[in-house]
Amino acid sequence: MKKNKIHIAIVDDHQIIIDGLVALLQNHPNLKIVTSANSGQEILQLIPQFEIDILLTDVMMPEMGGNELAKLVSQQYPGIKIIALSMSGQGQVVHDMIEDADIAGYLLKQTNATELAAAIEKVYEGGIYFHPEVLQELEKLSNQKKEVTKVNITNRERQLIALIENGYSNKQIAEELNISLLTVETHRKNILRKTGTSNVLSLVKWAYENGVLKSK
Repeated sequence: MKKNKIHIAIVDDHQIIIDGLVALLQNHPNLKIVTSANSGQEILQLIPQFEIDILLTDVMMPEMGGNELAKLVSQQYPGIKIIALSMSGQGQVVHDMIEDADIAGYLLKQTNATELAAAIEKVYEGGIYFHPEVLQELEKLSNQKKEVTKVNITNRERQLIALIENGYSNKQIAEELNISLLTVETHRKNILRKTGTSNVLSLVKWAYENGVLKSK
């Protein structure tokens, strides 16, 4: 039987941040905070005791940072989707979290309740969410690096990337675009090859950095 709320765990070394997040989300009809912790080690001990859909994790924590925690959680509990929360939207920090850890979203702590809830719901449904300021920082970082050969992305491939970013499966993409499943699979392989990416998160990051996807 499908549960009617998204189960959330929070980890942050500052209890005041956790209290603030709980206050922001506790009255949302679709969300439920099931546990929280002040360190990566503590949340790893708590996770097996709860049914968790989304982990909200701080990035900069002593002993075990959000990057290391996210890697461990994604390896040990692949069903849990991870959203990073940070005071810093610095491009390199975000880049490292995306490349090294299997996160599905990155938000700044100054975000409001509406955006936070929308991000959680999008990630829960299989999508990916980056705060607009984070996307700007990623774009700046990309511009600072050596320009790579221009990639020619077709309009159809742009459509696929947008649907992938919103969590559509190959079957759903085929139905949405009225094309065969084999055609979708071929397009996905070509897109990954063209962009030099190996997974959905890296592809979405590349698409934002190169203007294929636009910040809302």
